[in-house]
Amino acid sequence: MFKKILIANRGEIACRVMKTAKKMGIKTVAVYSDADKDALHVEMADEAVHIGPPPAAQSYLIVDKIIDACKQTGAEAVHPGYGFLSENAKFAQALKDNGIAFIGPNIKAVEVMGDKIESKKFANAAKVNTVPGYLGVIKDAEEAVKIANEIGYPVMIKASAGGGGKGMRIAWSEKEVADGFNSSMSEAKSSFGDDRVFIEKFVTQPRHIEIQVLGDKHGNVVYVHERECSIQRRNQKVIEEAPSPFLDEATRKAMGEQAVALAKAVDYESAGTVEFIVDKDRNFYFLEMNTRLQVEHPVTELITGIDLVEQMIRVAAGEKLTIKQSDIKINGWAIESRVYAEDPYRNFLPSTGRLVRYQPPQESVAEGLTIRNDTGVYEGGEISMFYDPMIAKLCTHGPDRLSAIDHMAFALDQFLIEGIQHNIPFVNAIMEHPRFREGRITTGFIAEEYPDGFSGVPLSDERAMMLAAIAVYMNKVHAERAVQISGQLANRPRKLPKEWVVAVDDWARRVTADDMGGSVRVVFLDDDGNRAEAHNVRSDWVPGDAVFRGEVDGRPMVVELVRAKQGYVLRYRGASAHAAVRTPLGHRLNLLMPEKVAPDTSKMLLCPMPGLVKAIHVTVGQEVKAGEALAVVEAMKMENILRAENDCTVEKINAEPGDSLAVDAVIMEFA
Repeated sequence: MFKKILIANRGEIACRVMKTAKKMGIKTVAVYSDADKDALHVEMADEAVHIGPPPAAQSYLIVDKIIDACKQTGAEAVHPGYGFLSENAKFAQALKDNGIAFIGPNIKAVEVMGDKIESKKFANAAKVNTVPGYLGVIKDAEEAVKIANEIGYPVMIKASAGGGGKGMRIAWSEKEVADGFNSSMSEAKSSFGDDRVFIEKFVTQPRHIEIQVLGDKHGNVVYVHERECSIQRRNQKVIEEAPSPFLDEATRKAMGEQAVALAKAVDYESAGTVEFIVDKDRNFYFLEMNTRLQVEHPVTELITGIDLVEQMIRVAAGEKLTIKQSDIKINGWAIESRVYAEDPYRNFLPSTGRLVRYQPPQESVAEGLTIRNDTGVYEGGEISMFYDPMIAKLCTHGPDRLSAIDHMAFALDQFLIEGIQHNIPFVNAIMEHPRFREGRITTGFIAEEYPDGFSGVPLSDERAMMLAAIAVYMNKVHAERAVQISGQLANRPRKLPKEWVVAVDDWARRVTADDMGGSVRVVFLDDDGNRAEAHNVRSDWVPGDAVFRGEVDGRPMVVELVRAKQGYVLRYRGASAHAAVRTPLGHRLNLLMPEKVAPDTSKMLLCPMPGLVKAIHVTVGQEVKAGEALAVVEAMKMENILRAENDCTVEKINAEPGDSLAVDAVIMEFA
């Protein structure tokens, strides 16, 4: 067994690999760029080696720097994680040439299956049913349009050397192919060091289901069941689960056996994933094989009890698999939510900055329910514009699908992040979406259910009342504390009002709040001052806590709160509401306050996220039409094309390629 391994990656996956290595008694080496010098994976490792500037193309993607780091530290093997160099055959060969073990498959498998174009050709030759497409390298946008027209729309443009949604576009017209081709090539080059892309038919209403395989150097291969990855946004997986709610035993077995046959055809060793597109009739088509550990591997580990990273390390060290196909059972259900640094209320644009607060839910195993959080960040750390926006992978496991989903919602309630925008409200909303809970999902779920983007979950009357009761409870705690400050009122005790008015967004109710021996009874009054309904609130919340944890009428509730002008913004299960508690006079006076009018930015192009200007497509004085590309801004390895919302004339341009802009910076102005 290895004594020391190097992890050629960063963030949560580097931390994940280190946890297993330490469990196995193996020392670890981290590599880091300037942007990651204070990163969690650097702190966790036994040793760390600096490898260059922040851009991955100047650090994490340079093979010689990784090999030099191995030589400096005496690392005997390299685990590549996912992304970066994980599916780079030249990297695997360079390690072999230098006597360093690659904790991954053999070079043949990496070459054949790690390249999306070559894997399609190989699968066709092996008579594996594949999605129709053009498997050659496409030289320019003009050729891409011609090919797309021959295949028929819609088509998918994909990076040959990568995955994770990078360099991937769905195009429904010639214009979208022409626009998307160059962006796909650029993203592919910056993310994987390889700008080749290919085009294939996009199957409408598909489900994305993948099979986990494990092989050793002795010809043994098993499949470790499936993961459903159909909840995707812009081809980037958001929520995964294992097993799939769609497969029956016959289809599961057929897919697993086909995945094993494909793996054996390339003498596959280590962990890998065979991805399939599955239609409504459970017909499945080979999509690609990822010759690496998948982001979503924790859900497979949770339902099988198999540590996939440990198996990868043991296989790389030459050990035989001790797991037989008959040993691999499905135990319960697991859900994974990818927590991203992005703003769901602004079309999921990337968000960067400091994690002022980062308080994930406590990892736990209790009463048949599990919470697991794979992360690579910490409170006070920075979310950089140079890398993937993933903050954490939150996983839950339960005896069945609904229990795992409900526990995920509970865990997301407890996940507190401040300082940047994040997608927790969005993924929590999905946990309660009827279609998701029923398992009626496809890869088009998000686009179909949120066609105009995400603007939060409507607050039901019941939940509005629960949040109002919590706001009254917190106000009572605040008020009782305020009248006792410094003992200044010892000789003239101040009494709290008997009645208050609680306002939640646009509605307001009169209330009273009384101590009930460990809880507070909040009574809502009707217009005549008579009791309408009452709720008991119990909690140990104190002013300053950013999360309310307690019970309302015996029902556990975890609510995130942000101090706002004259009250709080309360967030619960994807819904957000402003709550304020005032005296009756204060409420009447507040109604007389004028509203502040927002400035008019309709004649400006604002930078929607912190990012780097890659291109300006217009000039001063140019007349542009609605939908025309104005500029390209890159953030977190994704290129975002900014388009004109209306016909207009460019009056002023305030930025140029290479500029680093903050969110809402004015890129250009229109007449």
